[in-house]
Amino acid sequence: MASLDEIIERIRKDWDRKNTIRDATLARSRTLVRYCANSIRATHRREFDLARQLLAEAREAAREMCQEASAYADLLVAGYTQDALKELAEAAITLALVTNSPIPDPDEMGIEYAAYLNGLGEAMGEMRRYALDCLRRDDLAEAERIVEVMDEVYTHLVTMDFTDSLTGGLRRTTDMVRGVNERTRGDLTTAVREDRLRKALHALEEHLDSWSEPPAD
Repeated sequence: MASLDEIIERIRKDWDRKNTIRDATLARSRTLVRYCANSIRATHRREFDLARQLLAEAREAAREMCQEASAYADLLVAGYTQDALKELAEAAITLALVTNSPIPDPDEMGIEYAAYLNGLGEAMGEMRRYALDCLRRDDLAEAERIVEVMDEVYTHLVTMDFTDSLTGGLRRTTDMVRGVNERTRGDLTTAVREDRLRKALHALEEHLDSWSEPPAD
């Protein structure tokens, strides 16, 4: 039987290793979040090549983080680890939706389903920002496409009626998505009405101008 000294020393070494991995995982999660934030910023600036490059760096940081943390299951599912993966999902989904590309797959990205779905929900906040940018550019067709995507995402998320312990608080994210969608649809409706009114006034002006022209000799 091992002596108490041997047991304590074995535990101490394991905890020293775990603490080292925890610190490294926390540092990598911060780096990952920074890459994701910069990728989203580049996406909104329509710097898509830069956004893809930053996203690739984020995915590599996520791979390293998860590979090292996998030695301890509780580190892999820790809040800071899953929050960083949620940010990765949000950045990847934002880029895909803005560029009208296929939605990234969580299994291919190595992202837990709860983190992925919460990232999907939070990406709708970025979609609202993008839709408003489209409205400012008078690109109503693109804004309508994004609103339709947002409605589709909400339709799917609202069906995930599971406990928060399983979904990572997805119900709160889904409630946020509903509010974001309602405000964005309201903004789009206002923009469409203003556009129709502007076109109607322009047509009326042209009609009145044609009446005011002197008759040809």
